[in-house]
Parts: sequence; C-alpha cells; structure tokens
Amino acid sequence: MDTRKEENELHLLGGSTVYKQDYAPEVLEAFTNKHQGNDYWVRFNCPEFTSLCPITGQPDFATIYIDYIPDVKMVESKSLKLYLFSFRSHGAFHEDCVNIIMKDLIRLMDPKYIEVTGIFTPRGGISIYPYCNYGRPGTKYEQLAEQRLFNHKQ
Repeated sequence: MDTRKEENELHLLGGSTVYKQDYAPEVLEAFTNKHQGNDYWVRFNCPEFTSLCPITGQPDFATIYIDYIPDVKMVESKSLKLYLFSFRSHGAFHEDCVNIIMKDLIRLMDPKYIEVTGIFTPRGGISIYPYCNYGRPGTKYEQLAEQRLFNHKQ
C-alpha cells in the first residue's frame, strides 16, 4: 500500500494529542489491512482503563483486552488509546463499557471476529469481568464466537 494513502486515512498519528473529556467514538480511526488474505489475531491490552459508576460517580478501574481478526480495516492504536481514555469521565456500568467498545469497533472496522474483556478491580469486595464477542454472521467466525462464548472462563 502507498504510504501517502495511509497518511490520508490517519489524522491523529504524529499530531498533538487532545484528550476528550467524555465518551468520544468519533476519535476512532482505521487503516487498510495489508494482509487481508490472512486470518490473524490482533490484541490490545489497556491496563489503565477508567470509567465512572453511573450511579455513584465513583471511578472504576480495569484492564481492557480487545482481540480481533481483521478483514479490510484495522483500528489505529493512538486513536484507540484516545477513545478508551474518553471513558474516564463517562458514566457506564462495566458490562456497558465492554459492549459499547465492541459495537463501536465493529462499526469502525467490520472485523471478521472481535471480543472485548474487562477485568475490573474490586469495589465493595466484588470483581466483575464482563466479556462480549461477535463473529460475522453466516461465517465460520460466527461459529467461533458461539464456541468462545459458551466455553468462556475467566
């Protein structure tokens, strides 16, 4: 792929960093996968994820894992970092956070397969580890999603 075309697809990389103060899916950017003929995993690990409890306003801390099998588009990592940071002042339950992240990434990339796991630190003596996934309907990736969901253990 022509490097100039990649530069036209990406606007945040290499520029000054502006952190949004609330949920900002519009910061997500994608670029073209150079290996569309291959099935391969991409994993992002965000050990400093923070959101707010929508009831108490107290901060919740988590490690968020995002695993996906790309198709045509891939998420650019700086935009993902800024997107995940935008949850810092956003009120959402743990389960909502992982599902919102997954759905926004599906809209952005249309991956073959994706899963998002949140390992939230205990608050009030309870840890919550929500997991969600998606496989493209009518494909082997849909079957993979079903298999991984029903065999999921934390």
